[in-house]
Amino acid sequence: MQNKEYLIVLGEGARKRHRHSTEQGRVVAFMVQLEIWQRGVWKPVLRYDSAHGFSHIDRYNMEGEQEKEILNFPFGEALSYADLDINENWEEYKRKFMKGLFP
Repeated sequence: MQNKEYLIVLGEGARKRHRHSTEQGRVVAFMVQLEIWQRGVWKPVLRYDSAHGFSHIDRYNMEGEQEKEILNFPFGEALSYADLDINENWEEYKRKFMKGLFP
């Protein structure tokens, strides 16, 4: 199994945490998370992952409460979608999170 993990700074006080594992070129596990620096700690805003054996997204509010949505994508497609979504929309997600409009 091959594992990859990295952090990407998206802007001031925002980063993307990316982790995935592959076997024979197929994604078998993944996690992509948008994190915002708030009150001296990195807080998750949204996380795409394959925990529990299915692809889904968790959206968090400032207090850490979460809302889960099941994604009907195979892991590889969900991983690509997660990276693209966060890359393109992180500023809007950050704005909503900071104003208490997330999830």
